[in-house]
Amino acid sequence: MKTVPIISADEAAALVTSGDTLLVGGFGMTGNPVHLVHALAETATRDLTFVGNNVGEAGLSGGRLLRNGQLKKAVGSFFTSNREAVAAAQDGSLEVQLIPQGTLAEAIRAGGAGIGGFYTPTAVGTVIAGDTDTRTLNGQEMVFVPALRGDVAFVRAWRADRAGNLQYRLTEQNFNPAMATAAQLVVAEVEEIVEVGEIAPEHVHTPGLYVDALVHATLTLADLGSSADVRGGAKRVDEARMNMARRALQELRPGDVVNLGIGIPTLVADLITPEMQVNLHTENGMLGVGPAPEGGGAMDYPVNAGKIPVTALPGASYFDSAHSFGMIRGGHVDVAVMGGLQVDEAGNLANWAVPGKPLLGVGGAMDLASGAKKLIVTMTHTDPDGTPKIVPECTLPLTARGAVDMVITDKAVFEMVDGQLTLTGLMPGTTLQDVRLCTGASFIERLGA
Repeated sequence: MKTVPIISADEAAALVTSGDTLLVGGFGMTGNPVHLVHALAETATRDLTFVGNNVGEAGLSGGRLLRNGQLKKAVGSFFTSNREAVAAAQDGSLEVQLIPQGTLAEAIRAGGAGIGGFYTPTAVGTVIAGDTDTRTLNGQEMVFVPALRGDVAFVRAWRADRAGNLQYRLTEQNFNPAMATAAQLVVAEVEEIVEVGEIAPEHVHTPGLYVDALVHATLTLADLGSSADVRGGAKRVDEARMNMARRALQELRPGDVVNLGIGIPTLVADLITPEMQVNLHTENGMLGVGPAPEGGGAMDYPVNAGKIPVTALPGASYFDSAHSFGMIRGGHVDVAVMGGLQVDEAGNLANWAVPGKPLLGVGGAMDLASGAKKLIVTMTHTDPDGTPKIVPECTLPLTARGAVDMVITDKAVFEMVDGQLTLTGLMPGTTLQDVRLCTGASFIERLGA
């Protein structure tokens, strides 16, 4: 069995050549090869194409590379809140390619598997799809996505043996396993290096044949960023938001696999009890999500898609992002609850971009909206200025066409019944006249039916 060389972060950085396509693992604060990326930021390497879920996140992904002007192109699903990334995209100094999170994971997986590309229902009819080849397969409209490969991949794992076999910890798999298969040269930054045989074969997540070099680097809280020690995260809670969460909870059934988006949907998690037998899924690679821990953070616990430390319930499992989104696209998630900016009479959803405002990213919303069996949207009924968010036709960039099954606002509950937007409930303190006055769309009334 071969022995993989152990090198320094600086030696790994020297393997990257100007003009290369660089794949970088990580999701939010977890699974990031921070030492490798920071070492690369100290070099004169330029004109890189950076491929990662979080592009430009300060300190964790390509933030330093971006600020240094080392990137010519960024491919990813999130720009987070990094102002440099947004500004560079807006002034044209950085070419940007936004890809839905699940599509990104599958494109990398396909690249590593020698597949030229694939068709997916995600992003059909949206600006993300653009003029991509579109076909109807098995009665469903799908867009073509080419595979993604890199010249070099920087990945992060928990343990490695001297043969290059990698083992990941908790939710730190995310994009790392796929990226380890999809580059000509793969360097793994690891917490611990052990002798061959110390990692049981059934615990090897990435076989050593993919790995060309190892770098031993220990992570600290400072490496992970300020959010690494979040204890449950700060949540905006008021009675109106809790009413929406309680109403959404009524739609969940024992045995349901449920994905909760950020914002109001996260409040639903606090209402779920073990007796309800609801199985929470988070798209960064976990099934069986439990409540936030009483203490500790990302160094001690798994992290959900909102980058908040959580606990794992008995029977929970971890997996990589490609598997996670395969669950979503494959129809194995029963219910997705997510926020919205607009919903229209046709059940179209817009929730990821506002023209004229900084573009933060599309994330996994498009995959979830089109892949979950049932989509519930929770949102305020109007914008702060009173502008209706339930409209005749969405004017904001679409997330998914005809995907919405239910809308729960602070004023009302709407369902799509026989293809028509239908008012089926009023929220506490709201009258029918209130709803009629602040709803832009036409709807049928079936209260008490």
